[in-house]
Amino acid sequence: MRVIVQRVSQASVISDGVLTGEIGQGFVILLGIQAADTADDLEYIIKKVSGLRVFGDEEGKMNRSIHDVSGQILLVSQFTLYASTKKGNRPSFIQAARPEDAIPLYEACIASFTACGLPPQTGVFGADMQLSLVNDGPVTIFIDSRLRE
Repeated sequence: MRVIVQRVSQASVISDGVLTGEIGQGFVILLGIQAADTADDLEYIIKKVSGLRVFGDEEGKMNRSIHDVSGQILLVSQFTLYASTKKGNRPSFIQAARPEDAIPLYEACIASFTACGLPPQTGVFGADMQLSLVNDGPVTIFIDSRLRE
């Protein structure tokens, strides 16, 4: 499982002309799911993201978590995080999970963030979406559940 976490001051997502999610200060999380991903990968990602200390404290140091600042989450599925560009110029997405495998983990991700007090706004799984955000910092963090060391 891979995520791109962007610290934002605001963000929104539109699908088919309809606003499906909107947040103020917090994280935009782009979530990529691989066919071999399990609940263990999800647990690792949830723990890492919810504990990330990338928000400023009184001294301006990145010492606060999203919980500490009462931040929000906008979660967007992003199969292109598993793009392979080894051959040619057209990316291959063969490593990305098929929808029948990815949707249950995506829904479990929503439930897990909700359970830890961070109910996410979301995009629409598998849809063409337009994402708008103001990256704060900018702060952008890449986390891969297979790269834990």
